[in-house]
Amino acid sequence: MNLWLPPSGETFLARAPVTFASGAAMRVKGMRWFRDTERRDIQGDLPGWPKGPTYTARSTPKASALNTLKGTAIAAGTLVWGALSSQGGGVGGPGGRTGADVSDEHSDEVDDFPVIWGAPESTARTLPWRLDPDRSPQARYRTHAVITDRRVVIVGFPYLKGDDSTVEDEVLWETGRGSIASVELRDFKTDLDVKFTFTDGSWTRLSSQKRERLTRYLIEPLDFIPLDSLATAQRETAERFAAAQAPDAQAPLVRRNACGCFRVEVLAPSKVDPFFGHPGLHTVMNAAGDELKLTEYHPDDFLT
Repeated sequence: MNLWLPPSGETFLARAPVTFASGAAMRVKGMRWFRDTERRDIQGDLPGWPKGPTYTARSTPKASALNTLKGTAIAAGTLVWGALSSQGGGVGGPGGRTGADVSDEHSDEVDDFPVIWGAPESTARTLPWRLDPDRSPQARYRTHAVITDRRVVIVGFPYLKGDDSTVEDEVLWETGRGSIASVELRDFKTDLDVKFTFTDGSWTRLSSQKRERLTRYLIEPLDFIPLDSLATAQRETAERFAAAQAPDAQAPLVRRNACGCFRVEVLAPSKVDPFFGHPGLHTVMNAAGDELKLTEYHPDDFLT
């Protein structure tokens, strides 16, 4: 593998798959747009971008008909699931990923679905076209976000189904953490989306199968505890956990959870996966330095 890694002195924190998001409301389902601050389409003005599809939001009657059809299908599936469950089979529910049913950004989630919003020369307009599943299908090319304590880097690499050991990173884009004004989880209809707003007022809406991993160290404070500040037993547990991981495992990152326990996380570049990014190898220890069993975790100790 040829992975992008930060230079010495910069800390690798997370790696997660990422693309531009797709609309979930029936009017815009499966669609996305690129807008200026007057809501005009700008995809033809983005430098170096290949031509992509031009979408038109569905009319209200058509969207209502699709919603009715979807509701009928869900109801039928629920009946089948109920019948199977009544026979005592080990059958899971008819659901899947779920999110909020009501949008609090109606103009950007129901009537329209921008994934880039910005004035000319703004940061959002510099994002790479490879993030667009319409222009760069994920079946052939993957895009990941790498998070460090200094920046966010978007990398891409050719993907061959079944080959999970070859990642040849190409740096597509990067920005310093100081250029990001806010990172917000967007939960309408799904639990995959996140909105990045930049300090110049532009923004982008992205999607990640590992959203918590993508956003964790952009939302949480980077208040890692230096190993030499830990009690002896705590430091030994953290170092022992790191030593048990891959040979290229980095120094453990230790944080104190709200419950008083300590999360120990280790990143090893060799564990990067083309589909999931980096899994984030972690354990939890108590104040005495004892590793906790999963059944002993507090709610604050769990990661997704």
